[in-house]
Amino acid sequence: MRAADLPLAYNAIDILERNLVARADKTALVSDDRSLTFGAVAAEANQVGHALQALDVRPGDAVALLALDSAEWVCAFFGIIKIGAVAASLNTLLTPAEYGYMLRDSRARVAIVGHQLLDRIQAVRHELPDLRHVVVIGGESDAAAGVVSYVYWTAMQPTELAAVTTHREDPCCLNYSSGTTGEPKGILHAHQDLPLTAQLWGVNVLGLREDDRTFAVAKLFFTFGTGGNLIFPWYVGASIVLYPGPPRDAAQILGHIARHRPTVFYNAPTGYGMMLAMPDLTAAEDLSSLRLCVSAGESLPAPIWHGWKERTGLDIIDGIGSTENYHIFLSNRPDDIRPGSSGRPFAGYDLRIVDEAGHDLPQGEVGTLLVRGETAALAYLHQAERSRHTFLGEWLNTGDKYRVDEDGYYWHSGRSDDMLKVGGIWVSPVEVESALISHPVVVECAVIGEVDDRGLMKPKAFVVLSEGHEPGDATTALLLAHCRESMADYKRPRWLVYVAELPKTATGKIQRFRLRQS
Repeated sequence: MRAADLPLAYNAIDILERNLVARADKTALVSDDRSLTFGAVAAEANQVGHALQALDVRPGDAVALLALDSAEWVCAFFGIIKIGAVAASLNTLLTPAEYGYMLRDSRARVAIVGHQLLDRIQAVRHELPDLRHVVVIGGESDAAAGVVSYVYWTAMQPTELAAVTTHREDPCCLNYSSGTTGEPKGILHAHQDLPLTAQLWGVNVLGLREDDRTFAVAKLFFTFGTGGNLIFPWYVGASIVLYPGPPRDAAQILGHIARHRPTVFYNAPTGYGMMLAMPDLTAAEDLSSLRLCVSAGESLPAPIWHGWKERTGLDIIDGIGSTENYHIFLSNRPDDIRPGSSGRPFAGYDLRIVDEAGHDLPQGEVGTLLVRGETAALAYLHQAERSRHTFLGEWLNTGDKYRVDEDGYYWHSGRSDDMLKVGGIWVSPVEVESALISHPVVVECAVIGEVDDRGLMKPKAFVVLSEGHEPGDATTALLLAHCRESMADYKRPRWLVYVAELPKTATGKIQRFRLRQS
């Protein structure tokens, strides 16, 4: 599928409304709070669209969406894009100052906010002249504070609405990708990107089908969550399970699977690791509804893949994507898995591995991964200098270090700023972490570089131990001996630091830069 296969006048509301002819009465989404059919979602999205137009929101205007995963989030998302506005999905775990930056940068005229997060917007609202209206999901409205209830706001609006005519290349959604330095990067995607990525990966690679029910721990504000647990399943007429709870509560997540019976499950590598740390993983809850598991966000270590397969009998499909590319462009397949790798390229995307000068590297050498495909963004919003380093004409610089083996499988070696040069040789933190995780006493770990007393760079590992194991000299000796058996001696960590948990983003990625700052 190519962008040229879509009509020039295309609005991504099609992802929802393509289901109205044949399956309007089918359950589209389920959660602990609400269950809605495709028809009911379409009607509520139309009410949101009317309500936004009544506030003078016009095509191209940004509407911020800051709420826990819910039916209201989904209806608001489609209501926004149906009127040609841009859905700006904001991370729910940030500070008022960070929200202030994003709202100023996007010039959002309206913010639709969950009541649990309202105080963070109100704290900076006086700094936001473009933000005219705040709509709150749940809780109570406060006219004096300029806040209106979502229910009241939509209740009297018509349930029919004509979609605004948009070009397939018009902006549709805006996500902010947090970086290790500098301000968050605003990444705009076009209407055409949603059906393209749904077909290229959701259908062609994962094999999603109408009788599936998907469930993602990754939240909807994150493209892995929006894609895997909204755009892709609804593209084929499948149902979705929403989960507003914390991504680190493995027991609660397993209970959600048993209660709502999804067939496809999305999680981050750290999430699978936490589940494997439960001694009663398969005895605690019924996982029999699952036919397929998916991982993304970070490289999935082979020991976690094998542990999950042994404990549950289920395969995990691991791939790599990015917000800039919306999203997966390199992946294992249900019938073609090499544990520990990111799989092989698939139709719709071309890949290159290059050196620092941009020259292609031979098979086996580690370099920077570039990707070319039609779902890539064009630039970062209002960040020309950073854009020039990432968007290289047809090619997108992923910032990831990779090598490709003789069979065409791609192996992740870490982010460009995570690679370590030890004794003049590049060392991949991912390789060291994978070796440590393969020992049963380790739940998860992260490796960074540290300069020793001679001024030389050496690997340093932060380790979370499994329940019942204590840090100490004996544990350290055990793990260092295990590393010596698993890798060349120069790669082994010189320091082991035991921690209760690792710093992570809301999407489950380990924040190594925070460990470097500690």
